[in-house]
Amino acid sequence: EGKKEVPTTYLRLLLNLVNTNLDYGQSGSELWSHKTSNRGLQGGVSFQAGITSQVSVLSELYYMRKGGQLNAAYSQTGSEASLRFHTLEVPVLARFHFGKFHVNAGPSLAYNLSGKMKTEGTSTSLSFNKTSDGFKRFDTGVQFGGGYQFKIKQKNFVLDIRYSHGLTNLSRSQEIYNRYINISLQVINPWKINPLAKR
Repeated sequence: EGKKEVPTTYLRLLLNLVNTNLDYGQSGSELWSHKTSNRGLQGGVSFQAGITSQVSVLSELYYMRKGGQLNAAYSQTGSEASLRFHTLEVPVLARFHFGKFHVNAGPSLAYNLSGKMKTEGTSTSLSFNKTSDGFKRFDTGVQFGGGYQFKIKQKNFVLDIRYSHGLTNLSRSQEIYNRYINISLQVINPWKINPLAKR
């Protein structure tokens, strides 16, 4: 019986535009109809390690700009409000392969480097402390989704669509959770020798 091929092992750069949003929980349900997404930047590295014929582990490290906006209709003054976080994030996902298709899921840990709130045309830096108007540095979440690997003219590509669901309430005065959907299309360069594969 021939040896089963393991999923590709590779290290690649990440550079994406991502639509992010904020969830204000049950206590902020009146804001749901006023939410609009915020375009963010994601940049870093992604490493997939093929382990068995159907399983790999995906780990990433990237900078990302997260946040969301409330449209002018929510405010009596008629101006938009926005909240942005500049974040380092590390997800670790189990990836299951079915031919060229895959599904993946796992936890993520993020650290907020800085942030800004913009209201009435005025931008204010966020305070990351334990005061009533402070925000939290660390953010935990889960990510899950799926994708497809394919070739075009001998070049390998992977398309991955993933949803990230923040679990940490970032604000000490109200409910604010990060949410985003990431659609990534990248060229990959498989390793010729995979030292991590189970023989």
